[in-house]
Amino acid sequence: MKKQELFAGLKIVELAGVLAGPAVGMFFAELGATVIKVENPSNNGDVTRSWLLESESKENQSGYYSSVNYNKRVLWADLTVEKDLELVLDEIADADIVIANFKPTSSKKLGLDSKTLRSKFPRLIYAQISGYGAKDETPAFDVVLQAEAGFMYINGEKEGTAVKIPIAIIDILAAHQLKEAILIALLKRSISNQGATVHVSLYNAALATLANQATNYLMGGIVPERMGSLHPNIAPYGETFYTKDHKAIVLAVGNDKQFASLCSCLNINDLLSDVRFSSNSLRVKNRAILSLFLSKAFCEFQGTFLLKELKNNNVPCGEIRNMDEVLNCESAQKLILKEELPNGQITKRMATAIFDMD
Repeated sequence: MKKQELFAGLKIVELAGVLAGPAVGMFFAELGATVIKVENPSNNGDVTRSWLLESESKENQSGYYSSVNYNKRVLWADLTVEKDLELVLDEIADADIVIANFKPTSSKKLGLDSKTLRSKFPRLIYAQISGYGAKDETPAFDVVLQAEAGFMYINGEKEGTAVKIPIAIIDILAAHQLKEAILIALLKRSISNQGATVHVSLYNAALATLANQATNYLMGGIVPERMGSLHPNIAPYGETFYTKDHKAIVLAVGNDKQFASLCSCLNINDLLSDVRFSSNSLRVKNRAILSLFLSKAFCEFQGTFLLKELKNNNVPCGEIRNMDEVLNCESAQKLILKEELPNGQITKRMATAIFDMD
């Protein structure tokens, strides 16, 4: 079976807008599921349709909306109008999954809450996304969540201000969590023939992703501070250096063997006998002086030559690329999904179901 047919026969009704919920719907759409996206004609549908860049035509669908809405059938319905609501309920009647990000009071008022729908359709999997919890009606915005969950505080240069990650990363993280929950619910249903309610809050998804930064505090009492791209536990890891022709190369050296190879490639083997750099912990302690030595050495080489030399000697590194350079690579081109809209507009986005399966 082809990957694009894995969920053929699965039906999903998407009662969600903006990014997190639609990203979950698109994941299943990529894998062959029928995804019906409900949008309200009275307010021109999903708000991201209008989030156009200055360079985008007002008559076209925005790139933002296109990024998470692929291979879906849009059902225009105003849920406050009885005949439209009945139309949506007819679609839900034989659906496998409902994806929703309603406020609790709104979903109950419309009869589209989990309890009501699952009492009618016991096999239904109701997948809910909230900002701060299933019963919390506080609206959630990515930049606010990045601030409240600690992302902004630790992101940015040491002497700079707190900055957000320039992607709605909390939405994407929550979408991944909800995909996992839905897949588990589908597995459970295949055994019990019973549906389930699964819920993910954006805030909890953010907290769950703090990983080693949270653990450094929980176990060591260290409050992580801004340090640019540097790693609090490893050096030289995240340091960026510039070659003679101004190529920017970032390092990810994680052990003594890799550090020795780096020094060899840069013709600075004398650093290996310097006690200040004899172990990772000492390199972390003395990373500022180490960076001075490395910066001087990088300036002696042309970028293309040095990147090849480092990679051939198993030194983890990469060139810092802009979006044009990234998306014109062969591997990226293979992941671009194209779709033609009824008005003739060609929309493009990156695939999200990118795993291989034999």
